[in-house]
Amino acid sequence: MNRRNYAKELENRIEEFGKRKETPRLLLHACCAPCSSYCLEYLRQFFDVTVFFFNPNITEEAEYRKRVIEEKRLIDEYNAQVESNRFDGMHSDERARKIEIIEGDYDPGQFYEAVSGYEDCKEGGERCRKCFELRLSETARVARRNGFEYMTTTLTISPLKNADVLNEVGEACAQKEGIVFLPSDFKKKNGYKRSIELAYMFGLYRQDFCGCSFSKAQRELEKGLS
Repeated sequence: MNRRNYAKELENRIEEFGKRKETPRLLLHACCAPCSSYCLEYLRQFFDVTVFFFNPNITEEAEYRKRVIEEKRLIDEYNAQVESNRFDGMHSDERARKIEIIEGDYDPGQFYEAVSGYEDCKEGGERCRKCFELRLSETARVARRNGFEYMTTTLTISPLKNADVLNEVGEACAQKEGIVFLPSDFKKKNGYKRSIELAYMFGLYRQDFCGCSFSKAQRELEKGLS
């Protein structure tokens, strides 16, 4: 059985949108500014994008605040480019549109409830799937309530995240709410490499763990800090 080419599927969808008069509205679940950077640079040319920052998996409040502030700063930088019609050093062009943001509720208790019973799972295993389900199901609900036709997530840009699982979870969550999940594998076609370039360009804070206490402990173990 051939694996799906999510990046190509997204390109095909975008090509179809070019035949429509109206610009499609997209709710983009975002995990952090560095991961958002390439996704937004690319998607803002084809969609009216609203970022949904919903990440109760970030279990330290100071870390959460740092990441949401950086997300908002990145969006301000991109919107300033649109206002001035200057895209120096960018891969997007005059088709780029301004970006909105919705900040979801921050309650790490939601995360711990969602992963209860999976605390001992390895990073990237079933605990992560439960986390994806938590964040993408809420994204789907917000998309439906606010009249978005499409949703997707920046999480597929990470080389450490399983695009098959993310797309499977995203499609199921979206279908339940009667909207469309746009398939993606943003790491492909140098997407991850571009996100690193943009993080340096804008001086973005780049964390070295996913956000939850489990991923932080794993990262500290790898660095020999525990």
